[in-house]
This record gives sequence, structure tokens and C-alpha cells, in this order.
Amino acid sequence: MNDGRGFSVVQPAAHTLSAVDGLSALLVDYHLRTESEKGRPVADAAALPDRYRLETEDPDHAFADARVLVALEEGGTAAGCLVVTAPVDGLVEIKRLWTDPASRGRGAASALLDAALAHAARSGAHTVRLSVWRWRTGAISLYERFGFAVTESWDERAELVCMERAVAGGSRPSRPDRHVGEGS
Repeated sequence: MNDGRGFSVVQPAAHTLSAVDGLSALLVDYHLRTESEKGRPVADAAALPDRYRLETEDPDHAFADARVLVALEEGGTAAGCLVVTAPVDGLVEIKRLWTDPASRGRGAASALLDAALAHAARSGAHTVRLSVWRWRTGAISLYERFGFAVTESWDERAELVCMERAVAGGSRPSRPDRHVGEGS
């Protein structure tokens, strides 16, 4: 899928994630930034907690039961990524949405979300959920534009905002129903 902004969204074939140019670097950047924002900065990928380091070193194994979508620049380098879990009882979860800071503002995240929602519909899911750190206000706004609404938390971590939306129809409402902080 090409969005006309210089990149396309692809789902790499099984066992080829490690070969996607720039994907590991995106995952490293995501985890290093997240650990720093949580107040636990680490020097490099080798110092990440084991489960996160595995994602950066062997994404094929770490995401074996999920779909990984990658936004590629025209030259084939990863500009963004997103993971969609396999459906369980009609529910899929979006994880690891991240775009290269140099590529932001060009629609990569929106294209990845569009592709993830289309995948969720094809997989028979009726609900898509995600969690996002409270301080990532830009991401929260993006999710709200896509029709995600804050919901009761399923995660014990206090700083996570849990959001979900129905898959049916696949269209985004023009205005979010609820903003972070309302009714909380």
C-alpha cells in the first residue's frame, strides 16, 4: 500500500523481519526512549530488559504469533512499525507503534494504523485495543482521531492509558468521543 508520501506499508514475510532495513533500529529507538521516559534510562540496546532486547535482536522470534507492519521509505528503509497481536476471542492488540522522528508528520503512523485496522477486520476481530503511556499525548491524540476511546485499564501500570475501538465499519469518527482526563 503506497500512501503517496514517499513510503509504503508492508507486512514482511514470516522469518524475514530481521532482514528489514532499519526495523531493528526503530525497535531499539522505541525501547530506549520508553525506558528513558519511564525514568530508567539505559545506555544502549544491550542494556535493555531481556524481553525488549529480544525484540530488537530477533523480531522474528519475539513477534512469531503477531503481524508486524512496516512503513518503508522509497529506498526500502523502515520509517515506522506496528505490531498487531493474533486475535483472541475477537480481540486484537496494537503494540509498538513507532515512527522514526525524522519521518514524523508525513502520515506513516496513520498509514500503519489504517493497515492494522484493515488487518483486524480481515482477521475477524471485533475490537482493537492498545495501551499508551500517559505522557505520549501526540500518540493519544492520533488514536482518538482513529476512534479509540479511553477505557478501564487492563494493566496495573499506573501511567498507562488503555484505549479501544470497535472494528466494525472500519471508519474513523471525525471527533473523538472521550479525551484523556475526562471522567477519570
